[in-house]
Amino acid sequence: MRRALITGASSGIGEATARAFATAGFEVALVARSQSSLDKLADELTALGSRAKAFVIDLAEVEQVKEQVEAVIAAFGNIDVLVNSAGMGYTGLLGDMPLADWQRVMNLNVTSVFQVVQAVLPGMRALPTGGVIVNIASIAAQQAFPEWGAYGVSKAGLVALSNAISAEEVGYGIRVVTLSPGAVNTPIWDTDTVHADLDRSAMLNPETVAQTLLHIATLPPEAVIPHLTLTPSKGAL
Repeated sequence: MRRALITGASSGIGEATARAFATAGFEVALVARSQSSLDKLADELTALGSRAKAFVIDLAEVEQVKEQVEAVIAAFGNIDVLVNSAGMGYTGLLGDMPLADWQRVMNLNVTSVFQVVQAVLPGMRALPTGGVIVNIASIAAQQAFPEWGAYGVSKAGLVALSNAISAEEVGYGIRVVTLSPGAVNTPIWDTDTVHADLDRSAMLNPETVAQTLLHIATLPPEAVIPHLTLTPSKGAL
């Protein structure tokens, strides 16, 4: 039985991805901050016949992330597919951005991913055909948008992190994928760190992104899509 660990599983892309993977026969470890949301999703997926377990981790507390994810793996089993979906949005001019805000964005969008990956690597290296790591970046990693500078830098860092892990772990059969979506209609637009007036009906829906993630994560071991850009048909934003 294949096992997936999905961060940010309580809402948005992460929640949709958990459903897609569970429906495809994966056992799913659900990681996020919200106990109630995770429990509700775990119960739903269990009722559908999947083994799903909720694990509450605040990924912003980066000093604790590796140890906490190692505990998840000890309880749940080695992970075949890791989907790093958790992250935060931030809008504001770089020239006015407080250092604490900058560090918060980098910690959650880059450093926490680094720590989750470190936790899963030993188990993935032991798998007969390696594992798959999927990191969700953004079109903002490739194209600069006014007031999205810090977010774009964090996602560009995530792309570079993915490339480096791929180069270092290819000998173990570990495949690393970066998915860079354009705008997706998720609760990120409702957070207090994002101020943008965009047409959400023109955005990608999380289910479309989730199906894309499932496809690229379940390719045969001899194939990998290193970087995929997925945008709404009406444009990136």
